[in-house]
Amino acid sequence: MRGADYVIKRAGFAVLTIFVAITINFFLFRVLPGNAVADLSRVPRATPQLRHALEVEFGLDKPKWEQYLIYLKQLAHGNMGVSYATQQPVSTLLANDLKNTIPMVAVGTIAAILIGVLTGILSAWRRGSALDHLSTNLAIAFYAFPTQFLGLMLLILFASVLPTSGMMNPFVLGPESLWARLKDIGAHMILPALTVCLTLYGEFTLIMRSSMLETLGEDYVLTARAKGLPDRKIVSRHALRNALLPIATVVAISLGWIVGGAILVEFIFTWPGIGWAMWQAIYQRDYPMLQGGFLVLAVSVIVLNFIADLAYFRLDPRIKE
Repeated sequence: MRGADYVIKRAGFAVLTIFVAITINFFLFRVLPGNAVADLSRVPRATPQLRHALEVEFGLDKPKWEQYLIYLKQLAHGNMGVSYATQQPVSTLLANDLKNTIPMVAVGTIAAILIGVLTGILSAWRRGSALDHLSTNLAIAFYAFPTQFLGLMLLILFASVLPTSGMMNPFVLGPESLWARLKDIGAHMILPALTVCLTLYGEFTLIMRSSMLETLGEDYVLTARAKGLPDRKIVSRHALRNALLPIATVVAISLGWIVGGAILVEFIFTWPGIGWAMWQAIYQRDYPMLQGGFLVLAVSVIVLNFIADLAYFRLDPRIKE
């Protein structure tokens, strides 16, 4: 019963947080000066009648509270509105963008998790050794570097070896086989995915190392050593499970990148994903597209944090007591 109460409370908190995120997401873009229609004032043929007609079409002539109620009603039916720039449904555009973003960011994030957890465990296990110093210093360095710096450095270093722009070669003429197409996409994916990996792995390494060191100092670990158990069994059977608790939340937040997209990475490498779409929507003041993109990011982070809470419930038996 204690476990059921925990799950219900966390689920209720997640639902409430999603509603707050939806509300903030709507009003955040409405407090900004100007809108998509106001930008038409720079167009010579944009008459006041045309701008008024567009305001009526997009519902911008209505009070903010009425626009908010309409937005909630449409969102309840899965409708995120229509893009001001393309006149296409936002949900359709975001779905297409996510198809491009998820594989690239997923590869980089999963690689960062695996490398970060492994190097963190090895650093804690060999504390004070040359391996520990090398791993920790590298993790600190990559953790300190901004994403755009890493992306630009990789672009400069490998521009003559790997593709640095787009998702596929635009100069391919005629049909190509599925294998050739996947190979082309994979080659274009290497640099942006590597940028995501290098951006995240240092954080995982440092947190895993700190958590593992704290766990290795617990009484039950000292008891296991006193019984003569080898260090490998102590780490794998006794320390690892508890050491994974602090990193579960960090992993869940980082996995939000998979859905939300790495805007800077996609901008640097012109990767046609949700991050690139959000960058374009900002300059076009495309409110529905911005709302949809940021809502997908917020909801994904909230849901993944809820999954992290469930992981805590699974990993830590004290929650069930």
